[in-house]
Amino acid sequence: MATMSTALFLKTPISSHSFPKPFKTHFISPLKTNPIFPKTRSSNPKISCGLIDPDGGKLVDLIVKPSERDLRKAQVDSLPQIKLSKVDLEWVHVLSEGWASPLKGFMRESEFLQTLHFNSLRMSDGSFVNMSLPIVLAIDDSQKSLIGASTSVALVDKDENLVAILSNIEVYKHNKEERIARTWGTTAPGLPYVEEAIKNSGNWLLGGDLEVIEPIKYNDGLDRFRLSPSELREEFTRRNADAVLLDMGYKNPILLLHPLGGFTKADDVPLSWRMKQHEKVLEDGVLDPETTVVSIFPSPMHYAGPTEVQWHAKARINAGANFYIVGRDPAGMGHPLEDRDLYDADHGKKVLSMAPGLERLNILPFKVAAYDKTQSKMAFFDPSRAQDFLFISGTKMRTLAKNRENPPDGFMCPGGWQVLVDYYDSLALAGSGKVSEPVPA
Repeated sequence: MATMSTALFLKTPISSHSFPKPFKTHFISPLKTNPIFPKTRSSNPKISCGLIDPDGGKLVDLIVKPSERDLRKAQVDSLPQIKLSKVDLEWVHVLSEGWASPLKGFMRESEFLQTLHFNSLRMSDGSFVNMSLPIVLAIDDSQKSLIGASTSVALVDKDENLVAILSNIEVYKHNKEERIARTWGTTAPGLPYVEEAIKNSGNWLLGGDLEVIEPIKYNDGLDRFRLSPSELREEFTRRNADAVLLDMGYKNPILLLHPLGGFTKADDVPLSWRMKQHEKVLEDGVLDPETTVVSIFPSPMHYAGPTEVQWHAKARINAGANFYIVGRDPAGMGHPLEDRDLYDADHGKKVLSMAPGLERLNILPFKVAAYDKTQSKMAFFDPSRAQDFLFISGTKMRTLAKNRENPPDGFMCPGGWQVLVDYYDSLALAGSGKVSEPVPA
């Protein structure tokens, strides 16, 4: 699923396990069992595990202290105002909580170019941290003129409420074609994020140091799930998260079920419905609530495949993860013009294993799963008995749900499936609501 990520959080860093390849990778053996529940015994030495340090060694927090907020608000009266779009506000949220640590604001040109061309940022000590997606604020000619010689601007929401102050600013050219080509590997029209946030944006980019007046809230009933990296680290510590590496068995790991909560394309299931489904998965016992943390990752979705999945992994490092579970075609999508996938389904996990700045993160490639007709449940695909397996595509699954038809027993927990059916019911399809698309047997 393009908008979901999972990670294991453990108590101290552990060394990477590598396959013998001509390049250095940091794959762990592909998951062969549920990583949350295995308990094995071994006479091998125990290796303690734990939370990984954030990029740059310190988690960035750009939210103004309550005692200083009135002073900051008084300082903005004379500043030019830049109105934020919905996606801009989501990036302010991401930056403010330290998901992009060590980044402390919207990118200046040097950071933008490093991100586009190297997928990383060079630190002052010469080391590198991963940064694969530009986090930038676009402005148009009139806004550039409004800023003039000012060194700071006030960032406001659609209702002109103060959100943040951007200081020590730098204005530079927004080369949209270069940005799109290097991020997506194509400039074909129809890329969802490009259509939403780049195509009609300004021809200039505004970088600087960010101070966010108050924590970003959406008041949509889901704010309780929006835990910051700092709050997640506190939760993992409160749960006394630890692990003992015993032949790839774990004593007490924590699984982070972390759906993306920012911009998604129009045909994706909305966040509120995805959260209902996650709650049902816990209620039905598919995942253990004692070893699972459900939270929302506030980033917008780019659907930029191997480039974007690096960002997803890097952000989870800042929340404390040292294992990252990755499936097929992470953050991918169909080609906007041709009848094919935009990215190779295996490239995401391969890129993660080699990406600069992600060496500390252990990559857990998830094996291909399908419905095992002999056992009436989902299982890892066995090529030696391929005839026993049924691949249920996302298209087929959506068609079944739209038509209120049930998948094979054991394909999904009943509560989770019912949420999907209820969602498509809520769309109030015209006529009978039946979908004309045939459902393969």
